[in-house]
Amino acid sequence: MSARSIYSKTMVFCWYKLLIGLATVLISAALFGIIVGIGSLFGEDGGGIGIIIWLCATGVVRFALMHYFGYMIKAGHIAVIATAVSSGKVPDNPLDVGKRMVKERFVTANVYFAVDGLVSGAVKQLQNVLDKAGNFFGGVPGIDAVMNVGKLFISISLGYIDECCLGYTFVKKEQSAFKSAADGVVIYAQNWKKLLKDAAKTTAVVIASVVVVTLIIFLFFGLLFRAFNWNLLVAFILAAFLAYGIKFAFIDSWILAKMMTSYMGAVPGTVISFDLYGKLCGLSAKFKELFQKGQDGNPQAVYAGAGEAAATSESAVGKTVSGEGMVYCGQCGAANASGGMYCGGCGAKL
Repeated sequence: MSARSIYSKTMVFCWYKLLIGLATVLISAALFGIIVGIGSLFGEDGGGIGIIIWLCATGVVRFALMHYFGYMIKAGHIAVIATAVSSGKVPDNPLDVGKRMVKERFVTANVYFAVDGLVSGAVKQLQNVLDKAGNFFGGVPGIDAVMNVGKLFISISLGYIDECCLGYTFVKKEQSAFKSAADGVVIYAQNWKKLLKDAAKTTAVVIASVVVVTLIIFLFFGLLFRAFNWNLLVAFILAAFLAYGIKFAFIDSWILAKMMTSYMGAVPGTVISFDLYGKLCGLSAKFKELFQKGQDGNPQAVYAGAGEAAATSESAVGKTVSGEGMVYCGQCGAANASGGMYCGGCGAKL
């Protein structure tokens, strides 16, 4: 299924994302009028302090909206895209299906943000290891500027790659979200060149689109604020917030669809190399934490699945057992194809 088709059929998520962005701008504008208006009563110093307080209050509002509402929309979109790419079909009611999948998988926003933070941190730490290769060229004149531009592209690209790793948690529903997320990072590590190359191609579109949208919106706010002799800096900040909302709603969603199509397309042909778990744990403290949480053996703490937790505890005993073409891990009880050296469930040596 093409990224364009998935994007068009999941557009409902884009509109909800835009509503969250607009709500942030409207609340910020109301807070500006109240806080800065009160501060101006105390003279120029009061107006300046009012702007600082307004910026802090706006940040709190944005965090609250994204933490309690935005995560459900964003995670639901990721879930539906992952399902569409893997199954070849977008659900008839993507919004309801996405919300249900997120609730079943993560239960609370705190669990989602815990997994998201660990995946994001692990991906960035692993990329930092790769970036060290650029230090070899440190003595070349002007190379620092080139490297900084390259790192900017990579940092933006990584934001979409960690979401792809999260998307994998909705495909591998039979195991805990932490375990699936760790597997998702390993899949990225094995395909990082292709995935990062695909991400870099779309990063230029992101930067160009954000610049154009911000300038257009700032032109509108700038003329409006100038007409009332208001602070143009505030006009630019509001324009930036609104531009970010449009980016979050439409640009990010489009690139997410393209990146997840690329990522999920690499999954079937990727045979996970389980010796990578130990190597990645040594390279990234975040991945090590993610991996260890995936081995806790308590899926109920991650998503609603009491039955699976019981089954896991019953099977996680005994010695390594061989069956018809299968080998069962003595650590976690997971079934593995015979001939493998490491368990697909926990990474332990068979």
